[in-house]
This record gives sequence, C-alpha cells and structure tokens, in this order.
Amino acid sequence: MGRPTTRAAAGLFFALLALAGCNNLPASGQADLPTSSDQTDAQKRARIRLQLATGYYEQRQIPVALDEIKMALQADPNMADAYSVRGLIYLDMGENKLAEDNFITALKLEPNSPDFNNNYGWFLCQTGRAAKSIDYFETALKSRAYRSPEKALNNAGLCSLKLKDKAAAEKYFSRAFQADPGNPNTNANLARIYYDQGDYERARFYVGRVMKAEVMTADILWLAIKIEHKLGDRAAESSLATQLRRRHGGSSEFAAYQRGAFNE
Repeated sequence: MGRPTTRAAAGLFFALLALAGCNNLPASGQADLPTSSDQTDAQKRARIRLQLATGYYEQRQIPVALDEIKMALQADPNMADAYSVRGLIYLDMGENKLAEDNFITALKLEPNSPDFNNNYGWFLCQTGRAAKSIDYFETALKSRAYRSPEKALNNAGLCSLKLKDKAAAEKYFSRAFQADPGNPNTNANLARIYYDQGDYERARFYVGRVMKAEVMTADILWLAIKIEHKLGDRAAESSLATQLRRRHGGSSEFAAYQRGAFNE
C-alpha cells in the first residue's frame, strides 16, 4: 500500500475502457443517446480486440496484448481508448517514449477525457514531471462525467508529496475520501499523512479502515504498529506484530520491527 507501482497504477486506471463519449449529451436533433448499435462493424471489432488486449495484459501476456491492440487500431485507427491502454502497457514496460506518444495521441483524439488526462498526469509524475502532472489531474477532475475522481485525487496527492507540498496532498486525499470513503488507497494515504503530522489518533482511524477492508500488506501492518507504539498501546502493538510476523515474516518491515526502528 505504498506509492502505487506502475503496474498497480495501470490496474487502477483501466476504467478508461468505457467509451469516453457515452456520457455526452446527444447532438442537436438526435433523438437518442448513442448505443452499441450506432457503431460500425469495424468499431465493434476494435472494441472486442481491446477487451481481449486488456484480459491478456492482466494475465501478463504482454506481446499478445500488444498484438490485440494493434489489430484494434487497424480496425479503428481513431480508437482513443486503445492508445491510452497501450500507453499504460508501455509505461509498465519502462518504454517511456512509446508510452508518452500513445498517451498524447489519445488526448489529441479526446482532449477532455478525464481518464486520459489522469493517465497522462500519472505518467508525468512517474517520469520526473510532477509539477506538470497536477494540471492534468485538475483537468480530469473538472469533468462531470468522471466516474472515479478518487483516482485522480489520490494521484494528485501522491504527486504533491513528490513536490513536498504536504498541505496540497492532504487536501487531495481528503477530497478523495469524500468521493469514496471505502477506498483503501485513500485511507492508507491519509493514515500516512496524519502519522507524519504526529496526529496519531486520526492516523489510527484511517489505517483501521484499511485493515477492515482486509488489506494486510506488510507496509500497512508496519504503519499500524508504529501508530500504536506512538499511542502507547502495547497490547495492540503486540497483536499487530504477531500478524506481521505470521503474514510477512521475511519482509523488511518485520526486520525493522525486530530492531525497533520505529522512527526510521
């Protein structure tokens, strides 16, 4: 539950597979909202290829996923979703130049897409351009059609931390909590923020919500242990340490606990 890895970020952002235009108001004189029946046969084939690509990517069959995206784009060269997904795959592979080219192409095709702005913002943050990334997250958040604003809010918070702007990070994470109180990433981010501020009671509240969601990663358990240590609850600390040993006995977090590195 630390800073999202590239692969985790890709998993978080696959909501972009929904057609970005589905929430637009119908054009003047159009009686109905667009449906799948309005797509051409080529667009339908492209959509199926993209769905297959996503499935292969989640199974880590990267070459097959890229081939499916290539065929999707052969069927529909203007399929913005395909470019954005391919950008995420290339980002995961460390092919940053190819990733950026695909993210930019997706944005050129659909500049107002909140998912595409969020994805490119995360790319910028991951490649040393955190200051520039904030504008893209803010653009994503302006969209009334954005179904998962907590993603851009969490990303903006993480990138604000990279910029050493803790006040902005707290605001973004708090807004993410308002958007989706049950999101484990949001609660973990707030727990860390308040722990660093020395507000251990609030940190305990948020890390508790993470563990109630059955997220028991080594870093979350270690954070919870440190919070209880600061609050002086040795029974809770010992119970959490037992879980850390049982679940992640070979982790660096358990090694830190064993040497009493509570302030590292």
